[in-house]
Amino acid sequence: MSNTAVPRGAHLTRRLVQLYAGLALYGVSSALLVRAGLGLEPWGVLHQGLAERTGLSIGVVAIIVGAAVLLLWIPMRQRPGLGTVSNVFAIGLAMDGTLALVPEVHGLAGQIALMVAGIVLNGVATGLYIAARFGPGPRDGLMTGLHRRTGRSIRTVRTAIEVAVVATGFLLGGSLGVGTVLYAVSIGPLAQLFLRVFAVPGADPGRTVAPAPESGTTAVTEPSPEEAILPQ
Repeated sequence: MSNTAVPRGAHLTRRLVQLYAGLALYGVSSALLVRAGLGLEPWGVLHQGLAERTGLSIGVVAIIVGAAVLLLWIPMRQRPGLGTVSNVFAIGLAMDGTLALVPEVHGLAGQIALMVAGIVLNGVATGLYIAARFGPGPRDGLMTGLHRRTGRSIRTVRTAIEVAVVATGFLLGGSLGVGTVLYAVSIGPLAQLFLRVFAVPGADPGRTVAPAPESGTTAVTEPSPEEAILPQ
């Protein structure tokens, strides 16, 4: 049996494909949750609430919020990667594009189907994007940055951020429902599954990414791919 080394260029090409496929699919999955109308992921609740108040599209709001969160990296001395910057724009654009193509769904059966599809596709997108290892998304970088600054556990910081985000989004008119709860309990296992599926052999394991919410540890440097979830 012979072992054939994979050229570095092939690894890079695969990682780039995974990065942008994952970001696009993340936007698609978020749009499906909007069309399902049964509740959005935590940051989606905020984006929808702001969209309701401003009249902007939810994708444009997601881009603005992502850019604003990225600015918060500066005082925390966080370093963005290609994936971080791409995240700001790609997800919002893909989300608006999908909403323009997918009509509103009437009937509980159709809504449930879209909700389940959106959550599963979100897990696939997360696996693709994070396994590419081009840096965490702006919102995950905020979480890890606050973790380092405050000394609080990832679980505590993540929970505090998402509770604040959901509460604010709900008060602004964002959609909170069974989809939000189902997303919260299923995205961790789904993301870890697809991180293993889409792991790139030979990719740099030293990138700092956002640990899974069930990780209550305080160390966030150099986690394994299985610990990293949620590109937002």
